[in-house]
This record gives sequence, structure tokens and C-alpha cells, in this order.
Amino acid sequence: MLKETIAEVFMKHIYLLESDKIHEFDKDMIARIARRAASVSEFKNALTFLTRVMSAHYGRPVILLIDEYDVPLAKASAKDYYREMLSAIRSVMSVLKDNPSLGFSIVTGCLQIVKESIFTGTNNFVTDTISDNRLDEYFGFTQTDVDRLLQDTDLSGHKEEIKEWYNGYRFGNRNIYCPWDVMNHVRNLLLDPFAPPAGYWEHTSHNDVIYQFISTTEADVNDKFETLLAGGYIIEPIEPHLTYDVLHSSERNIWTLLYFTGYLTRMQPENVSETPADGSLALTIPNAEIRKLFQKSVSEWFLAKTQGSDRSELFSALWNGDTARLQDIINDTLFDTISYHDYQESFYHAFLAGLLSRKGYKVESNYENGLGRSDIVIKDRKNRRAAVIETKITDSESRLISACEEALKQINKKQYAVSVQRAGYRQVISLGIAFYHKQCCVEKEP
Repeated sequence: MLKETIAEVFMKHIYLLESDKIHEFDKDMIARIARRAASVSEFKNALTFLTRVMSAHYGRPVILLIDEYDVPLAKASAKDYYREMLSAIRSVMSVLKDNPSLGFSIVTGCLQIVKESIFTGTNNFVTDTISDNRLDEYFGFTQTDVDRLLQDTDLSGHKEEIKEWYNGYRFGNRNIYCPWDVMNHVRNLLLDPFAPPAGYWEHTSHNDVIYQFISTTEADVNDKFETLLAGGYIIEPIEPHLTYDVLHSSERNIWTLLYFTGYLTRMQPENVSETPADGSLALTIPNAEIRKLFQKSVSEWFLAKTQGSDRSELFSALWNGDTARLQDIINDTLFDTISYHDYQESFYHAFLAGLLSRKGYKVESNYENGLGRSDIVIKDRKNRRAAVIETKITDSESRLISACEEALKQINKKQYAVSVQRAGYRQVISLGIAFYHKQCCVEKEP
């Protein structure tokens, strides 16, 4: 893929084959690289070669723009071929070292380049990060930019909505909007004034870092993650010279990567109740779009985790009507699960539906049943048995049992179990399950 990308760059400059200022041997190499027929060595030195022939053609130094230099390294780190990719990128990036044909270069990436061993021998970098004040207003839209855009498009009524969803990035001393999101949402609003906000950024970036983060087994990390999803902040040390080969060596590196990749941002000092120590930052989720992205990732991670686990004991307790054991299993799973809906009923509903999904069983959620819509119905068609579950949430631990009883009354009143029995299921278990934060109570119909 790297060779393909370089070949595409050469195709954009294929006009050099017509230049009378370039030697025929050099033209032959241009053609070989553009045809994907060059050697590995020629591909590795392709950018250095291209700057030389372009400088000869135009009679002036070349400007080289390299966007997201570290994406190949991030992919390679995730797929376990980091060292090989590092070697390849290092050769390609030799274009920046002692190159008389190069006027200047601008290189962007998530991690700082000065410490990444790709650029060994290149000493004259000027680095700007999201923590620096120089040029901070040029890396996104400011409030003034967005106000002008909404005024020009007669969309000022959507100002607060766009601020909630796409603002919140802290660059230097400025709050910055993501331009890609703002422009996409404005475009959709011009086509449909009732278009809801959407996660446009999600589709422009790989989200491996989120899955690596939420799959950690550190309980302390899960607690901090829940704090962030609830709208709070955490104070963590940041490693400014992080490289991809040591991402998973410490919790500190995880928070650093989430900060540099834009999934977390700095809190404004006036909104932090304590002063972070030197080298630490108060981190928070920047806006509603990223929070939704985290929530979606958590749901997908939980579903994948539960479907890949052995839940035979869970289903044994379910079909045997062992409410005490079922309650213990659900409570243990809840304790290890990252919650993100401030303990709303929708969170528990999704949690149970994911936990009870299993190949061979049919799980119906909010399905029209009896005289209403039952929360969850699990059907084992092979053994002609089913379980009807109604969920409730409470505002205190002391109300868990009464909430279960209320759920069972609703099952009877709405005839959920009766409807399932009429469909031919011989054994139908009715369960009321009530939740309070990370505790649950399970009761069954006698």
C-alpha cells in the first residue's frame, strides 16, 4: 500500500516525462515508479528522487507536504509489524535529511515526530502540538468562524446544537471546532433543516485506539472511563514523546494517545477544582460526537466479549429458574462492565440483551407481545422453552425487590408470558429484574 501511494504521487507529476531539463535515465525511473515496476530500493528513495527532478524542472526548491505521517505506524503497531514498517518509513522519510532540493516541509501526525526514530539526523524541526499557543487558531474553526458560517447560511438557530456536538477541542488557549464535522452538518442542514447531528468524524479515522483502551483489564481504567462518559474529568500524566511501539507499556501511554488523537481534550483551568501536577493534564471528552463514539464502541466491545465467552452457567441458571445464581452472575458482569448512560433503563436493557444473545436462541427486544411490548424475550425453539424478562430501575438499593415485583405484575397484566405460551412454548419463565447502579435483583413468577 505504501508503494501504491508513492506511485500515485508520481502519476500526479507524470508531466515530468516531457521536461527537457530532466535526464532520460531519470525519466525512465519516473516511469518505472509510476507503473509500480520499480525496485524496493527505488521506492524507498522515491521522494528524495522526486524532489530532485521537480527542482530541476521548475528551477526552484520543492515544498513537501506530508499529512498523517504516523498512520502507517499506527496500523503496523495494531497488526504487529511495527519494526518492518518503521524501517520502510525511515527510508522514505530520508527526503527530509540534507536535501538541497527541498525548500521546506510540513509534516503532520498524532504523535510528535522529533522523538520517532524515523527522522534520525534531521535536526531543524519546529514542532507545534495541540498544547502550544503558536498558530493554535489555524487548526480548526474558532467560535468567530462558526458564527460567521451560520450567519451566512441562515442557520444561526443551530448554534447551540453545533457547539454541543462539534466544539470542545482545546488547542493552546483556544476552544476549537472540528471543521470536517461543522461543514458536513451545515451541508446536511441546507438540504434538510431537520437533519439531526451525526458522527462525521467517526468515518474518517480508524478507532482501534478506543478498542485497545476499553479492552484493558485494569479496573482503575474502567472507573476513570465511566467518569469521563458521565461528563467528568480525570487528571493524568501525559508523555509528550510517546512512540507507537510502547503504547501498551503503561496506563499513562493510553491516556496520552487518547489526548493526542483527539478523543480526549484538556479542560479549561477555571473548570478544574484542583491544579494538575507538572506534566499532568485534566482530561475530558470534548463533545457529544466523541461521547457517542465511545458509547458505540463500548456496546460493540461488550457484545463481542460476551458472545465470545462461556455463558453456559448463565443459561443453566436461567432455564433452571435459579434466580439467586442468575443474580450473582449478572452482578459480577455488571461490575466488570463500563456503563455509559448514567444508569438509565436503556443501558440495562441493552446490557441484558447483549448478555443473553447466543447462537441458537432468539432474543426479542421491545417486541409486540400480548397487550403491549415486552422488554426482552429469549426463545429456545429446539426445547420449546422461553423466558420473559421485564426490567426496572430504582433510585435506591432498598427498592430493588419491590421493583422486581412491579415488573412481574406488568408481565401478568400485559399477558406477555401467556402470549408466548400460545405460540407453542411449553415452559415459559417470567423474570422481573431490577437495577440500581451496578446492583441487580432477580425475582421469578412462582
